[in-house]
Amino acid sequence: MEIVSSIAHMALPVTGQSQIGVVRRAAKVTSELLGFSDEQAGKVAIVVTEAATNLAIHAKQGELLICPYSRLDGEPFIDVITIDRGPGIADISRSIDDGYSTAGTQGNGLGALRRLSSKFEIFSQPGAGTALLARISAKNGHRHPCAKLTAGFICIPVKGEQVSGDTVAIKTSPSGATIMVADGLGHGVSANEASREAGKIFLEESDPSPTRLLDCINLGLRATRGAAVAVASIDSDRRLIRYSGIGNIAGAIFQGEQSRSMISHNGIVGHQSPRVQEFTYEWPKSGLIVINSDGLVTNWRLNHYPGLMQKDPALIAAVLYRDFNRGRDDVAILVVNEAPDA
Repeated sequence: MEIVSSIAHMALPVTGQSQIGVVRRAAKVTSELLGFSDEQAGKVAIVVTEAATNLAIHAKQGELLICPYSRLDGEPFIDVITIDRGPGIADISRSIDDGYSTAGTQGNGLGALRRLSSKFEIFSQPGAGTALLARISAKNGHRHPCAKLTAGFICIPVKGEQVSGDTVAIKTSPSGATIMVADGLGHGVSANEASREAGKIFLEESDPSPTRLLDCINLGLRATRGAAVAVASIDSDRRLIRYSGIGNIAGAIFQGEQSRSMISHNGIVGHQSPRVQEFTYEWPKSGLIVINSDGLVTNWRLNHYPGLMQKDPALIAAVLYRDFNRGRDDVAILVVNEAPDA
């Protein structure tokens, strides 16, 4: 079994050329923490520089997200994501070609990003902005942790905090995955300690049952300030999702234009936790799961973004963060869908 767990993600503003050095230095520190080779760390630096330059020239105002993934039984990797509400890209395929430019530059930026990345995707709506994903692994290749599912997330602290009070954790298996989002009460260091303890317990417990996992987390968080926690177990073979949630964590299943919310009960895991109840839902073909903390507003919709559901889960999470982040709390957004060749 391979395991994916989150470490600190960063959202850095890029409003001009002066921010490019800032984001490059942040990326360098992150790649060093993950143990990247000099060669791969150099790729990260180039990707971040090109992506930030693209933001500064074309979007005028945007954010660059540095999203490291630490795999306890595999190769770590970094997602470099840019988001903006700029003019958008009218012709994505043409914009990636070397030599094409609408801003008088050499036009090598997007082409270089694609060549240096193990995964490269763009989602853009003319007049509404662009989101770009470039993935770089610690070595020369990257294999996704689960053959049947793909997962991606962002976990960003509220402005002014160095750590997030939210934690995301993923455990994979041959038939699917078990996933968790925890939101420590409040924000800052104490909230981070609570949610990370929830993640630690989740990763150590071998039973995939959401009720069993929440019971264990509830016991383990009694010495902390507590958290809202949701756990889902996805069985791709049986086409089932088992879900348990306590507190202000939202979960939903999407298929095409249809969506279905998953039920969480009121309470605080570790303190005011009611009896844990598990609900079973159908895992639809070409389905998508989104679980998020309350750093995201409640009235967002995916059907306003034609084509977005077919993109990488990390890119979907970034678009939701861009457009529906409350801006006054930590935010975690976890997205899971089926691998294209599953």
